[in-house]
Amino acid sequence: MSQLTNQVAVVTGAGRGIGRAIALKFAAEGADVVCVSRTQENSEKVAAEVRALGRKAWAVALDVSDATAVAAAAEQILKDAGKVDILVNNAGVTRDGLLMRMSEADWDAVIDTNLKGAFNVTKAFTRSFLKQRSGRIINVASVIGLIGNAGQSNYAASKAGLIGFTKSCARELASRGITVNALAPGFIETDMTAVLKEEQKAGILTQVPLGMLGSTEDIAAAALYLASPGARYVTGQVLAVDGGMVM
Repeated sequence: MSQLTNQVAVVTGAGRGIGRAIALKFAAEGADVVCVSRTQENSEKVAAEVRALGRKAWAVALDVSDATAVAAAAEQILKDAGKVDILVNNAGVTRDGLLMRMSEADWDAVIDTNLKGAFNVTKAFTRSFLKQRSGRIINVASVIGLIGNAGQSNYAASKAGLIGFTKSCARELASRGITVNALAPGFIETDMTAVLKEEQKAGILTQVPLGMLGSTEDIAAAALYLASPGARYVTGQVLAVDGGMVM
């Protein structure tokens, strides 16, 4: 039997990269998936891929930093899907720059999407999780939230905050059978890393004991574990999927 049979998963940032890989991995394991992205076009594209795997899918265009819009979307999702068993907070952006040159707008954009967005979406579904006395919440953080990175003070702060948010939610929700965990991807082959120059990639690989970039499939496999029955006794944890970078 597939590991996620008869479950409904909501994946934010599902339009591409890690979010898309997680949505398709969950669908392949029997879950119906709500694909959330900033644009209807990207959301629908991945939803169509989920349906091609024989699962139900809903496409939702949403700015997760907008609390009012998130609350309305969550209400509609619960009405359309009937329930939500798994929530993956993956929506994220970068606005890199050295601290002394970073604008307030670039700081706010990253914090509002990466951290406040996870707060908005988690809060919107918490009541339904509590009512059904079950649920899996998976927050996609980053190794940058653990070790920092020059030129990414906003991104590092958002991801470190997401880790703290994960641990606090895990403590609040554990008594109702809800687990909350974080993934901390290392350098993964996505659109974000595709813009790096070859010499930059070579420099990064010197920090990775396994000597290679990770794939979105690596992150999706880790997410599947945290969503699966095998992780029922795992909560408040940060699973680094990073080729050994921060060990």
